[in-house]
Amino acid sequence: MRVAIIHYHLQPGGVTTVILNTLKALAGKGIKFVVLSGARPEVDFPGQWYVVPGLQYEHQRPEISVEQLINEMEQAASSALGGSPDVWHVHNHCLGKNLLLPLALHKLAQKGARLLLHIHDFAEDGRPANYQLMLKKIAAGNRDRLSALLYLCASHVHYALLNGRDLNFLAISGADRARLHLLPNPVDFQISDNREEKRVDWEFLQDKKLWLYPTRAIRRKNIGEFLLWASLAGEENVFATTRGPQNPAARPQFKKWQNIALRLNLPVHFELALKYDFTSLMQKAYCLLTTSISEGFGLAFLEPWLINRPLFGRDIPEITSDFKNQGLELPWLYQRLEVPVEWLGLDVIERKAFNGLQKSFHAYGRMPAAEDVERVLSVWIGDGTVDFGCLDEELQEIVLEQIKADPARTKFLSPHYLPSLQNRQNYIHSHQKILKEKYSLQRYGEQLMAIYHQVAASPVSKLTCLNGEKLLDLFLAPERLMLLKGTG
Repeated sequence: MRVAIIHYHLQPGGVTTVILNTLKALAGKGIKFVVLSGARPEVDFPGQWYVVPGLQYEHQRPEISVEQLINEMEQAASSALGGSPDVWHVHNHCLGKNLLLPLALHKLAQKGARLLLHIHDFAEDGRPANYQLMLKKIAAGNRDRLSALLYLCASHVHYALLNGRDLNFLAISGADRARLHLLPNPVDFQISDNREEKRVDWEFLQDKKLWLYPTRAIRRKNIGEFLLWASLAGEENVFATTRGPQNPAARPQFKKWQNIALRLNLPVHFELALKYDFTSLMQKAYCLLTTSISEGFGLAFLEPWLINRPLFGRDIPEITSDFKNQGLELPWLYQRLEVPVEWLGLDVIERKAFNGLQKSFHAYGRMPAAEDVERVLSVWIGDGTVDFGCLDEELQEIVLEQIKADPARTKFLSPHYLPSLQNRQNYIHSHQKILKEKYSLQRYGEQLMAIYHQVAASPVSKLTCLNGEKLLDLFLAPERLMLLKGTG
C-alpha cells in the first residue's frame, strides 16, 4: 500500500509527533510512505519526505494556483512511491492555515482520490480569525460553500478524530459514522521515572511537596485556578508551572498572574523549566496538577501515570470520557470548583455571561438568541454557587483577593482542600496497565492499519458535504461557554 501524508510543516510539536509515531508504528508493515510538507523537517526524520512549497502556512506559501498545488502534490507522491497514493492522509486540512489545501483536496476527491482527513483542531472551536479568513477568501462569504469545501462527504472520504466529542459532532452534522474513525494519540512510554535523578539544587522546595503544573501557561490553562489551589494549600506544599506563554500578546496577563501571586504571598514558582531540567522536575513532583478548561486530546490526563505520579485537578468530561470508558478512574479530578455567587454578585456574573456570549457569537458572524444567556447560566450556576473555571481573569482575581483577606471563607468553596492521594500506587499500577494496552504505539499502528485498509478499499461515490453550520452550532453551544476559551 502507498500512503502520502500531508502537513504544513515538520517542526517540533503535536502533529509532527503524530506523524513520526505513524511512521514508527507501521514500520515494516508493508506500507510505503512519503511525507509531503511545506518545508524541510526541523526534527530527525526517519522516512521519505518531499518539500511542496505550496503546502506552507498561508503567509509563507508561494502564489500558485490550485491546479499547480495538485500537480506538485501528485508528482512528489508518485515520484516517491512509484505510483499514485492508495491513501492521502491529511492533517488539519480545515484549520485555515493554508487556503489552497482545502480547494486541492476537494478537486482530488472529485477525481476519486481516497482521503483520510485527520483533524486535530477545528477552526470552529475557538479560532474565529481562521474561520473568518476561510469564509471570506475561499467561500466569498457563502457558508454553504465553505461547508462544501471543508467537510467532504463521499464513500472514499474518511475522517480520523482524536476524541469521541469530535466524532459525535461530525456525525450529528451529517457525516456517515462508518467513515468516522476514533484514533486517539498514543502515549510516550519512553517517559520514565527510573532514570537516575540529576544532582540539582532544590533549595526552593525546602523539603515541601511539589504540586507541578507541567504546562505552557496560556489562557485556557486557567492559571487563576492554579493560584487558587496554592492559596488553599497548607505550609507543607509548594506549587509551580514549567513554562510561560510564547505568544508576546499573552505575556502581559501571565505577568499579571505572577504579580498577583507575589502580592498575595502564594507559594508559587513560574517557568521552572527555564532553570531546571523538565524531566528532573517531573521526577521531583509529589503530584501533577491540571486546571485547564479546554484540551484537544488530553495527554495531560494520561502521561502522569507513566512517571508514577498521581494527577489532581479539573476534569474535562467531553475529553476524559474516552479514557474512563477504557477503564481509567482518574479519582482526584473535580468537574466544578464552586464559589458562592454572592461573593461576586449575580448581576456581575450575568453581565459577564452576556458579554462573553456576544463576543463568542459575533466572532463567527452570529447573533445569540434571547434565551442563550439563560442556557449559559444554567451550566455556570447551581445551588447558589458559580464554577470558578467559567469566570474570566478579573472575577478570578476578586475571589483570590477575598480568600486572602479572610481565609475562613475557604470553607465555602467546594472542593476546598487538596486530596490525600490514598491508594495512589494502586491507581498508578492499574492505569499503567490500561495505557500500555489501549494507548501504546503498537495499538495505534493496529488501529491506523485497519483504517488505511478500509479507506483504500472504499468505492468512489458522488461528493457531497456535511452541514458546517450545524457543526458550528455544536461548538458554539451556550452550554460550552467558558470565558477563558477566548483569546482576548
